[in-house]
Amino acid sequence: MNDRITVGRLFPTSVPPAISQNRVNSVTKDTKPFGQVLQEQVLKLSNHAAKRLEQRGIELKSDQMAKINSAVDKAAAKGAKESLILMKDMALIVSVPNRTVVTAMDKQSMEDNVFTQIDSAVIIS
Repeated sequence: MNDRITVGRLFPTSVPPAISQNRVNSVTKDTKPFGQVLQEQVLKLSNHAAKRLEQRGIELKSDQMAKINSAVDKAAAKGAKESLILMKDMALIVSVPNRTVVTAMDKQSMEDNVFTQIDSAVIIS
C-alpha cells in the first residue's frame, strides 16, 4: 500500500502492464457501441406500416410510442419474435428482434380479422 495513485493513473506501479491491459480489454470486449445500443432501443416503422398509418389516419403520439416501446421490451423479455400489440383503438404487428412495426390497423380494420404468423400478444391500455 506504499504505491500512490496519482491523477491520470488507474493502477499502482507495482501492477505489471500486461495485467492492467487485460483488465481494460476485458471491459471493452463486453460493451456495445453507443450507437448500436441507441438503435436497439428505438422503435422503427416499416414502409408498409407507415403507409397503413397514413391511409387509416392513425397518428402515434409520444405517450403511445412509449407504451408501445415498453410492450416490445416485455415481448422481447419473453423471447417473442412477432408480436401483436393491441391498444384500445389500434393493433400493431411488430418484429420484436428488429424493433420494427410491420403493419398497423385501426379499430375498424381489426374487426373480423384473423392475425397470423404471430407468437405473442401484448395488450396495453
